Amino acid sequence: MMTDPIADMLTRIRNGAGARKASVDVPWSRHKEAIARVLVEEGYLAEAAMVKEGQFPTLRLGLRYDQTRRSVISGIRRVSRPSLRVYVGSDEIPSVRRGLGVSILSTPKGILPDREARRQGVGGEVICQIW
Repeated sequence: MMTDPIADMLTRIRNGAGARKASVDVPWSRHKEAIARVLVEEGYLAEAAMVKEGQFPTLRLGLRYDQTRRSVISGIRRVSRPSLRVYVGSDEIPSVRRGLGVSILSTPKGILPDREARRQGVGGEVICQIW
C-alpha cells in the first residue's frame, strides 16, 4: 500500500526526466489525471493519456525536453503531504521562483494552477510546486 500516491507520481516524473525517458507510467487515478492535465496545459508535460494495459489502468505521461535534450522541468516539490496539509486563501497563494514556476492547488473548482486560482478568487490545498 502506498501512503502518498501524488508524491510517487512526482518522483516518477523527476526520475524519468533525469534519465531522459520519453514517457513514464504511473497508476491511474482521477486526481493524478487532473494534476497531469494542469502540467500539460502549463507546458511541463507533452501529453497525458490513460492506457488500459492489464488489470488496472495506467496514466502515461510524455515528458518534454528542449532542443539540447534538457528537461523542461528543472524542479518539482510536493508541498502538502498526508502528514502536513497546507491550505491557503486566494490572497495567500505562494509565488514560485518569482513567477517562473507554478503552484498546483486543489480548490472547490477543481485542480487549478496558481494564476487561475488567483483569477477566480479561490484558495485551497497547495499540492505541489514545479519550475
